[in-house]
Amino acid sequence: MSTTEAPASLMIDNPMDGVAVLTINRPAARNAVDLATAQAISRALDALDDDPNCRVIVLTGAGGHFSAGMDLKAFRATGERPVDDKRGPFGLVRIPPDTPIIAAVEGAAIGGGFEIALSCDLIVAAEDAVFGLPEVQRGLTAAGGGLLRLPSRIPYHLAMEAALTGRRLTARWCAEHGLVNRIAAQGRALATALDLAEEISGNGPLAVQASKKVIIESGNWSTDQAFEDQEAIVDPVRHSADAREGATAFAEKRRPVWTGR
Repeated sequence: MSTTEAPASLMIDNPMDGVAVLTINRPAARNAVDLATAQAISRALDALDDDPNCRVIVLTGAGGHFSAGMDLKAFRATGERPVDDKRGPFGLVRIPPDTPIIAAVEGAAIGGGFEIALSCDLIVAAEDAVFGLPEVQRGLTAAGGGLLRLPSRIPYHLAMEAALTGRRLTARWCAEHGLVNRIAAQGRALATALDLAEEISGNGPLAVQASKKVIIESGNWSTDQAFEDQEAIVDPVRHSADAREGATAFAEKRRPVWTGR
């Protein structure tokens, strides 16, 4: 997908084989997301999910900030909300992509920005990054998935405290409580996320996507049915050409050549 297919508020790049970078490009608004940007994110994720050459997506923000969430100026002016018809708020939080997605966070991921990060599969944060759900401080609620996802990522009482106080959370605090995968030096979140993306993209793409699907969906499975439900997802991978290639490459002591079949 080329940058010409997206508005200026969303930059799309392919810095290495198998990896796409989406950059929210509204630095003057601290990368707050308006409706056009949400729709562009949704379209980009559709295209990348359909692209067999894309194995990992990295989402970041321009100008030293991740995202301030909803564009409040647009909301106050016209009542506009950044809700895509398919993928929901911000173009991804209701239905994230099937492709693994990493948030690379510099600066602030506040309100909807935190909810965007929580909808990603992994989070890399600069050491000075901050997170939080301050909606209650403005008489609002975090309705973009933050209240739904946060309690499954950190202990109940800590999630409740974060939601009810609206307090800002440091990157270090988030890492200590399992919300953040990697801490990077200031200005290095994207580079660190790309290192992680490269590691993931080197694995069998069918196996990676199936592993993500099992982890996400298994939370709704009964104990009695869990292994059967898992088998429906992993058995096709077991019989794939990539599985045979992985075993052959291991025996021949070489790097596998994945085809996604």
